[in-house]
Amino acid sequence: MNDIRRTILWVIFGFSMVMLWDQWQVHNGKKATFFPSPAQQTVTAPGVAPANTINTYNSAQAPAGGNAQAPLNAETSAVPSERIVVATDVLKLTFDTKGGSLVGTELLKQVDLADPSKNVILLEDNKDHSYMAQSGLLSLTGDRVFPSHTAPMTMSGERVLKDGEKELVVTFTSQEAGGVKLVKTYTLRRGAYDIAVKHVVTNTGDSAVAPDLYLQLVRDGHTPVSQTPPPKLLQLFGVKTTPSFSSTFTGAAVFTETKKYQNFDFPKIKKMKGTDPAKTGDYEQNSTSGFIAMVQHYFVSAWILPDGVARKNTIEAFDRDGPQVPDCCYRASMRVAMESIAPGASKTVDATLFAGPQEEKVLEALSPGLELVKDYGWLRTLAKPLYWLLDALHSLIGNWGWSIIALVLLIKIAFYWLNAKAYASMAKMKAVSPKITEMRERLKDNPQQMQQEMMRIYREEKVNPMGGCFPIMVQIPVFIALYNVLLSTVEMRNAPWTMWITDLSSLDPLFILPLIMTATTLLQTALNPTPPDPMQAKMMWFMPLIFSVMFFFFPAGLVLYWITNNVLSIAQQWIINTRMGVPPQFNLPWKK
Repeated sequence: MNDIRRTILWVIFGFSMVMLWDQWQVHNGKKATFFPSPAQQTVTAPGVAPANTINTYNSAQAPAGGNAQAPLNAETSAVPSERIVVATDVLKLTFDTKGGSLVGTELLKQVDLADPSKNVILLEDNKDHSYMAQSGLLSLTGDRVFPSHTAPMTMSGERVLKDGEKELVVTFTSQEAGGVKLVKTYTLRRGAYDIAVKHVVTNTGDSAVAPDLYLQLVRDGHTPVSQTPPPKLLQLFGVKTTPSFSSTFTGAAVFTETKKYQNFDFPKIKKMKGTDPAKTGDYEQNSTSGFIAMVQHYFVSAWILPDGVARKNTIEAFDRDGPQVPDCCYRASMRVAMESIAPGASKTVDATLFAGPQEEKVLEALSPGLELVKDYGWLRTLAKPLYWLLDALHSLIGNWGWSIIALVLLIKIAFYWLNAKAYASMAKMKAVSPKITEMRERLKDNPQQMQQEMMRIYREEKVNPMGGCFPIMVQIPVFIALYNVLLSTVEMRNAPWTMWITDLSSLDPLFILPLIMTATTLLQTALNPTPPDPMQAKMMWFMPLIFSVMFFFFPAGLVLYWITNNVLSIAQQWIINTRMGVPPQFNLPWKK
């Protein structure tokens, strides 16, 4: 039973570490090693054309079910286009006068991990990557061509948020098309990543019109890569890159009141091409609340309409005009059917466009369910309160590194009695270990009698060989949830701890924390009784060493969390052993 107990403990420990490693592989944009899911196709697509060419498409490409498309302008490349840069204290935005679309967002408060001299670019429109936010009008009957995201527009308003001002207003006005004029007004606020977008539709003709307004996020299938420079120690060996910290999820998302939050990675969207969501039930098309979004690690863009506004949601893949690029283009859109507008009358539709970091409290305030874009994995129920507690500790301490240490301390206190039972059981097992070893040697040729004698010793000594298993199993989901919190929290980016740790989301540049983590893991192993079986004794040292090596490729914040947990576990185990009269001793592999 002693051997069975240790084997079960190692299986639990090994399985939990395998799950962490598997999730980390997916976080790096790689295939899962142990639990593979359908491979996500990514395309760097150096030949992808800028946004103004990949977004012209016609209704012939509509999937089954009649999803409306933006109109195809016959000569979109001939439409005048000028790039206009507008800046606030947190955003540097690039608008295109072709459609008044947002084709570039530079996040001025988010430093690029690969090059600290640059800022994070979320939306962009160039030969390497196309990712834009667009809106416009369309006609379901096809008898008119209204101003769309390819229509020429003129811009008015300031381009820089001045000192002392709280808002910056930028307006794009279209020419008359199909008897309609469209005016888009973007209102940017100081310190905010959300933009109020007002669409005013005026009937300039002599008959009533009823256009549809569409809001869409369009991008190619390129998975964003945010690589950190390799630590200096690795640079000495010619290593040029380190594993990239991509999200566990990159793709589109939709939220409705009925089906709540649903996300779709690019391969899944591609498989949905040509299907009717109303029949397949992939997502809810018609709703009066919610949002559509494009999600990636740490950042998100989203279109949000006010509650009560009826809209039709669409998530789809489409082919760009011209030479085909595999897995090119994906779109998340909402379409609003405007009521009939009489000649000379106007109607307004307000919307919110968000493009920024996944700061949970900010997202919660913007729209119900928007915070769900932050990927906590399948343990969200546990991860969310852990983040709340971590954020509360940070508001008191002011440093994310010390907040992580404080959080682990609180978790250890919460599980103190469970851990105490586990360590007490281990201490009893250690106390009877000499008897078990002597008995095994004496009865090694009689396995049946050996088993009976072992059970007798356990009964007499009141030892439960399974006593340490349950407390450990209970804690595994908590630690996996905390792991997800630390990987998904954007506040960890470029967040310093102390001395040489200047970014908790990046690797330790000197590998000091991974070395300490390895040392504490081996120390914890040495405090446990040596299994009588030689093979188990070797595995007891081999497995922690292998898993410790994995932490050399984990962010400093995760390694710090694990070190703290190890140190507190060693201290508690030492105290409990001493109280039970089992002097702590180090069972080193080279000692017999």
